[in-house]
Amino acid sequence: MTYRFRILTLNHIASQGLERFPERRYVVGKAVESPDAILVRSHDMHAMPIAPSVRAIGRAGSGTNNIPVAEMSGRGVPVFNAPGANANAVKELVLAALLIAARNIVPALDFVAALDAAPGDLDRQVEDGKKAFAGIELPQRTLGIVGLGAIGSLVADTALKLGMKVVGFDPEITVDAAWRLPSSVHKAQSTEELLKRSDFVTLHVPLLPVTRHLINAPRLAAMKPGSVLLNFARDALIDAEAVRASLDAGHLKYYLCDFPSAGLRGHPRVVALPHLGASTEEAEANSAVMVVDQVREYLENGAIANAVNFPNVDMPRESPYRVAIANANVPNMLGQISTAMGHAGLNIHNMVNKSRGEMAYTLVDVDSPVPESAVDAVAAIDGVLSVRAIPQVP
Repeated sequence: MTYRFRILTLNHIASQGLERFPERRYVVGKAVESPDAILVRSHDMHAMPIAPSVRAIGRAGSGTNNIPVAEMSGRGVPVFNAPGANANAVKELVLAALLIAARNIVPALDFVAALDAAPGDLDRQVEDGKKAFAGIELPQRTLGIVGLGAIGSLVADTALKLGMKVVGFDPEITVDAAWRLPSSVHKAQSTEELLKRSDFVTLHVPLLPVTRHLINAPRLAAMKPGSVLLNFARDALIDAEAVRASLDAGHLKYYLCDFPSAGLRGHPRVVALPHLGASTEEAEANSAVMVVDQVREYLENGAIANAVNFPNVDMPRESPYRVAIANANVPNMLGQISTAMGHAGLNIHNMVNKSRGEMAYTLVDVDSPVPESAVDAVAAIDGVLSVRAIPQVP
């Protein structure tokens, strides 16, 4: 009987994704025990026990701060995400935020909601009060984009089509992202240069130790008086106390974000949304489809794409018998793996090995079934984190 992979879901995962797990080979649900893989969206996994059976974790979204990635790396477990699957949804929300700020929409709405006048006086009060909410138009204004990945490049393209000038900064930009970026985006040499030139600044970088409080008091002071800050990436990219102080001083005009916080909630020039960036039917479906396909490829063939802690690795099947090995990126590991397989009587047909930082990953196709003793022998090598034999799925 064909083995059925067991998939535990910790949140609602869009049906468009879950339908891609064939029923004859997968058991999927919220109460699955001893799962081979876990699918998650926002559930905080740091405090939960993760079963030893888990071979992979898939995040139906981009950020993985809710997953103990370092712990999973130590166990040789890849953590997949869905970069770019929600990019259009976030781009559209950033565009909405730009327009909200430029036209003073929120205070204007508050003004109208507070009107309490007899019908004859309403028109007069509206005409008398509307001048306080006069805004600006976006063409020829400068948008600074910190982070030029899938979302940042879409925001840049949209802003240019609206007639805005765009300045971008991303010291970690990938070759693929650079190709996607419109040629008319001016590349700043530093965050400070970008801030000084921009009327609006939007953040699109991951939360890492180096980006925590990326926008702090000195950098807020470098921004143009009356400029607008948008943060639809991660809450902790900004120093909330410094942002509040800049707003109170009248230097920063608005702060618009997707993350309500105690320190900024209720401020009259803060617009905070309840984490709506990826909350569209399309984004949820795209993310689910993308991460399900990646988890399936890993479980069935050992291939890795878009894991935040593993290199991308793929190798066409040339044999029904495959071994997948995650190990520390140290010298002579391949030699030891090859020796252990040779002693087990396995002939290596094809092999690929790639590394990413301290992690390395190897796929090996062999010409005969892989005995458990061979898996145990490889697993016993110092530095090997996980090993599994992957028979070809019929």
